[in-house]
Amino acid sequence: MSNLEATNVTTGEVRLSYVHLFQPYSNQPGKEAKYSTTILIPKSDSATMGRIQAAIQAATTKGVQTAWKGARPPQLKTPVWDGDGVRQNGEPFGEEAKGHWVITASSKQQQSIVDVNLNPILEQTKVYSGVYARVNVNFFPFDSNGNRGIGAGLGPVQIIRDGEPLGGRISAEQAFGGAPTGVGYQQPFTGWDAPQQPYGQPPVVPQYGQQPAAPQYGQQPPVQQGYGYGQPAYQQQPAQPMQQASQQIDPITGKPVNGGVWGI
Repeated sequence: MSNLEATNVTTGEVRLSYVHLFQPYSNQPGKEAKYSTTILIPKSDSATMGRIQAAIQAATTKGVQTAWKGARPPQLKTPVWDGDGVRQNGEPFGEEAKGHWVITASSKQQQSIVDVNLNPILEQTKVYSGVYARVNVNFFPFDSNGNRGIGAGLGPVQIIRDGEPLGGRISAEQAFGGAPTGVGYQQPFTGWDAPQQPYGQPPVVPQYGQQPAAPQYGQQPPVQQGYGYGQPAYQQQPAQPMQQASQQIDPITGKPVNGGVWGI
């Protein structure tokens, strides 16, 4: 068995958290961004943890022979953490890690992501924190500025089934539900009969299908606009009553002057 085979493990069903499998990510400024995910392994899965411990031991042997130049570090750092304990910074893990072993695996190159039938998964929404999967991990020795230990290299990931999303992720149905009541389509009303508004106030936009309010008693109707922009429409002036022509009366005879007919 080669060192690669001895240090390589494919897990049983695990849960993924802090998923960055489609875009590289770095949680520290200036640090190289990598593809990564945190793997939550149930403590009841003793078979997977047995293979992981054997792979870490094989990686340790390889480190003594190569990276550490014949000496095993007295305080060997491993990538396995107890989800019921605290993180490296002393803070407790989240509730999702309770009852699990926690491993964060990363890679400089993007790894294959497949479904249960080994078909590639291209839709990123199917790969999220909380989904259940199987993950291939390769354990390796490292020596970086005197910091020595065993790292976890991310390999291919197989998505098995959906799980409750972690980190507050919700679906559109959960966020919005059905269409809110009382909210319908509204169309801006910009026709010639748009109601006039007092100066300095925003126009009232009637809802679709709603007629503009009629002017109250004593209120002048809005000026209608014709074909010219900003020009009032032609308005016919009301007919003026004809005034009867004044007649001159002869004061002596009492008849119209110049032979006119009385009353015409």
